[in-house]
Amino acid sequence: MKTEVKKLDSNKREISIEASGDVVKNKFEDVFEQISKEAKIPGFRPGHAPRDILEKKYSSHAHELVIKELIPQLYEQAIDKEGLEVLELPNISDVKLDRTTITFKAQVEVNPEIPVKNYKGIKVTYKKIEVGPEAIKRNIDSLKEARKIDVIDDNFARCLGYPNLAALEKAMEKQIYIQEENLQRQKIEKEIIESITDGLDFKLPQSMVNRQLQDLVRQAKLDLVLKGFTREKIEEQEKTLTGQLEPEARSQVKVYLVLTAIAKRENIPIDDHMPRKVMELLLKEADWTKE
Repeated sequence: MKTEVKKLDSNKREISIEASGDVVKNKFEDVFEQISKEAKIPGFRPGHAPRDILEKKYSSHAHELVIKELIPQLYEQAIDKEGLEVLELPNISDVKLDRTTITFKAQVEVNPEIPVKNYKGIKVTYKKIEVGPEAIKRNIDSLKEARKIDVIDDNFARCLGYPNLAALEKAMEKQIYIQEENLQRQKIEKEIIESITDGLDFKLPQSMVNRQLQDLVRQAKLDLVLKGFTREKIEEQEKTLTGQLEPEARSQVKVYLVLTAIAKRENIPIDDHMPRKVMELLLKEADWTKE
């Protein structure tokens, strides 16, 4: 099999593919064997009709089947041979087939080449978290209001599953601390991502943007359903939602592609856990300052 890859732009490639010899000949043999078993030729039992009769009657059908079966097979071999990371199904064109040779072109969209650098040693600031008595009191007061209870005491704590008020306050302090720590971590992660992506200019694969946008719009429509909006109202909002959410979809795709590029450089597997593993690496390699 011969392959040649032409770069159309940063995200698109055109692969010219040619296969000849036994690959094509054997496929025709397989196809005519299939046809022979299924063909109903007067005077012959299934599987026993002469080849010349099958050739005359089913030549066009055999031609179509060979194309249908060979192109996906050869296409997969081609992208594997060329090491292409294809994002969508290919656009197949210029198909030519005779009894010994098949040629065609496959236009595909691939991940852009992203020159990530300076992603280690990013300066971040961690602020010491202190949970004061006022914050604890506010949260416990909220619990009291939700239950319409007048007095905050040991009995109130026991109603919530704690042995006494001191234990409730301690648990509330821990909960607030964890919440604040998570918020600070999210802020730091966002700062790291912005530091890496700022200045990186590359064309986003439109197919990825479209898929992400569809997911965001689908979630937004579900939120409207849960809020009681009618189907008609939601359909009226769809175009507006699409316009509002497209920048977020583009941003999310850009971040994912940058994390993917870092993962490749760091030999991190590209799977569902990749974004978190890359983020953990970036946090570990950051230049931390504590306040």
